[in-house]
Amino acid sequence: MKMIVGLGNPGTKYAQTKHNIGFMVVDRMAEKQQAVFKKNTFEAEVAEFFYQGEKILLVKPQTFMNESGRAVGPLMTYFGIYPEELVVVYDDLDLVTGKIRLRQKGSAGGHNGIKSIISHLNTNVFDRIKVGIGRPEGNKTVVQHVLSPFSKEVQPLIEASIDQSVAALEFMLDGHSFIDTMNKFN
Repeated sequence: MKMIVGLGNPGTKYAQTKHNIGFMVVDRMAEKQQAVFKKNTFEAEVAEFFYQGEKILLVKPQTFMNESGRAVGPLMTYFGIYPEELVVVYDDLDLVTGKIRLRQKGSAGGHNGIKSIISHLNTNVFDRIKVGIGRPEGNKTVVQHVLSPFSKEVQPLIEASIDQSVAALEFMLDGHSFIDTMNKFN
C-alpha cells in the first residue's frame, strides 16, 4: 500500500492558489484513475484505487497547510503506512515555476506543511515531489504570493508540471524505486 499526499488548503477560496499545487496533482491523479475523494474522520479527503494490484491512497488534508501532519499522522497509523510508503507533493518557492524536484528526505526548508508532517511522523525521511512556484515578485510577501493564483502566462508551465508529477508517481507505482524515479524526473 502507498499513500500519496497532496498539500494545500481546503475551500474554494484557496482552490487555484500556488499553495494548492499538491491538491492539483492528486486531483489529476484521481481523475486519471477514476478515483473519488471522500471525507473521512481523519480531517482529510481520501480517494482509493488499485494500481497493478496495489492499493493506493490519495490524500488531501483538510486541516489547512500548517497543520497537515495532524491529518497525515493518524491516517498513516490507521492504514499501517510506513514513512517509506509515503509520498508528499507540495509547492516550493525555491524552484523555478513549473520545475519539479524529487527528494527522499530533508528538512522542511521553511515549508510549514512539511514541518508539521515531520513533527507528527517524528522523521524527515519520506519521499517528496516539490513543484516550483517561484519567488514573490515586486512588493508581494511570501504569504501573498503562495495564496494567489497562477498568472495566465505561467498556466501552461503549471499544467506541464502537474502532468510531469503524475507521470513520476505512475513511474514509481509501475515498480521503479524512488531513486530510479528521481534519476528519470529530476
